[in-house]
Amino acid sequence: MTHIGCTGLILSGGGARAAYQVGVLSEIVCIGQDCGGDTRSLFPVICGTSAGAINAAALACIADDTPTAVKAMTEVWSGFSVDQVYQSDLLSAIGSGARWMSLFSMGWLIKQKKLRPQCLLNNAPLGKLLEQRIEMGRLPEVLKTGALQALGICAFNYGSGEHTTFYQSAQAIRPWQRNQRKALRCDLDHRHLLASAGIPLVFPAIELPDGQSQSWFGDGSMRQIAPISPAIHLGADRILVIGAGRMLEPPSAAPASSAYPSVAQVAGHALSSIFLDAMSVDVERLRRINQTLQWIEPEQRAASGLRPIELLLIAPSQRLDTLAWVHAREAPLSVRGLLRILGSRPGQMEGQAGTLLSYLLFESSYTQALIGLGVSDARAQATEIRRFFGWRTPADPT
Repeated sequence: MTHIGCTGLILSGGGARAAYQVGVLSEIVCIGQDCGGDTRSLFPVICGTSAGAINAAALACIADDTPTAVKAMTEVWSGFSVDQVYQSDLLSAIGSGARWMSLFSMGWLIKQKKLRPQCLLNNAPLGKLLEQRIEMGRLPEVLKTGALQALGICAFNYGSGEHTTFYQSAQAIRPWQRNQRKALRCDLDHRHLLASAGIPLVFPAIELPDGQSQSWFGDGSMRQIAPISPAIHLGADRILVIGAGRMLEPPSAAPASSAYPSVAQVAGHALSSIFLDAMSVDVERLRRINQTLQWIEPEQRAASGLRPIELLLIAPSQRLDTLAWVHAREAPLSVRGLLRILGSRPGQMEGQAGTLLSYLLFESSYTQALIGLGVSDARAQATEIRRFFGWRTPADPT
């Protein structure tokens, strides 16, 4: 059964946590196929941020065959290793650490900008992986066929301080501009994905065209005060949001500690604030607007310019920082050394220190566990998923 309206997909940021999204998408395809539904082109509008932008592009480039796209994404995430994302060998880690220590201790002596470290980790391997696995050149083709209407990739402009949505669309959608955020229509390529996934201080910024000039861009989760907005601007009136933590997961069971917070603990909370908090707030805001619109007369609703947006949220039901610590010993020696320096000891839970690890642990044991959790959580919401897509089970022909 075909559904009414334009379905949008929003994939939030979260580093290694984005493997969870692949599990959810995999189960959605299975649910649709079991119902006899058409799963070839599930999402005409796709928007992604940070690691979610990478998943969004991988899905969009094969938007005319969603099951094949999801299968390919699952293969990559199931076999992940840290060295596919950033240089994790001990020599590289020592060299990076030495440059930062030199900056802190003798930075006032460094006169040449090229000698100053720009980021903590070198993600050149990720750039190579994206070129090998994501055929951005297919975007014009799938846009032309109508399987995809628009792809939006979010990034942050370090120069202007604006949150920017780069988008490529089949139709001429007028760029929008709001307070501290704007949109630019362009031909998307791998640089936009690297910019969107450029975790601040951890990965390098990427230089991209910004209208008439060039600017340096980083992780799209920064200053993303309205993460659902781009999908609505690009034409979606029913939206599936796949989160990467905090929105549905249970509260922490860890006992309160009087110890001073470690750097790892502070960094983990900072990343959670960047990646997760804005999405939670925007989901609540959209639901309140939908409830308000139900009480407004149709004529007044039309005059307001607002329209109800059907929303389905799927997010982890378990704490991902706890799950990461279960697989902490799979992290490379250099990463474990970094965590020790920052105040964490892999294999031993220390309050919220596992949060930082949950973003950086690009190892197959952890990503496979995340995929499995995504499958389980989507299966638990099978009724809502069938209703969202208009699929009927054989036992429910009405």
